[in-house]
Amino acid sequence: MALVPNDFLVRLMHFLRGDKMLLLLDTSNPVCYVTLVGHESSVSYEWQADRTLAKGLLGFLRDSLAKQNTDIHALTGIGVMKGPGSFTGLRIGLTVANTLADGLQVPIVGATGENWQERALEKLRSGEDEKIVLPEYGSAAHITAPKK
Repeated sequence: MALVPNDFLVRLMHFLRGDKMLLLLDTSNPVCYVTLVGHESSVSYEWQADRTLAKGLLGFLRDSLAKQNTDIHALTGIGVMKGPGSFTGLRIGLTVANTLADGLQVPIVGATGENWQERALEKLRSGEDEKIVLPEYGSAAHITAPKK
């Protein structure tokens, strides 16, 4: 996972005054990544989710926020990796991120590629809000036909 360049984080932290906190979420592969960007710091966590993503993602988010002595109500924006990647991982991650953004009434943006975090943060900084982020799988989904 490419980390956000330090000079960009310095500029972004200047933008994030007070108790604002942004969540960056990547569920595109078996390792789930969360980055929390606040006014004074940025911290990243990873979790080997494998096939437990649906069951454990909310707990992982809760625990990651708790390590920063905060909770989901401190979030003021969400950036999410929207692909390409695991079909199921992207669907689960985007469903959770879209639901959180809607419930908390905070902006959500999606980005792709190696520098997705920086692009997502720039979108949030400029005031963008996609309302609902849809996945970009990179290829057709491999779904088996139902058995009769």
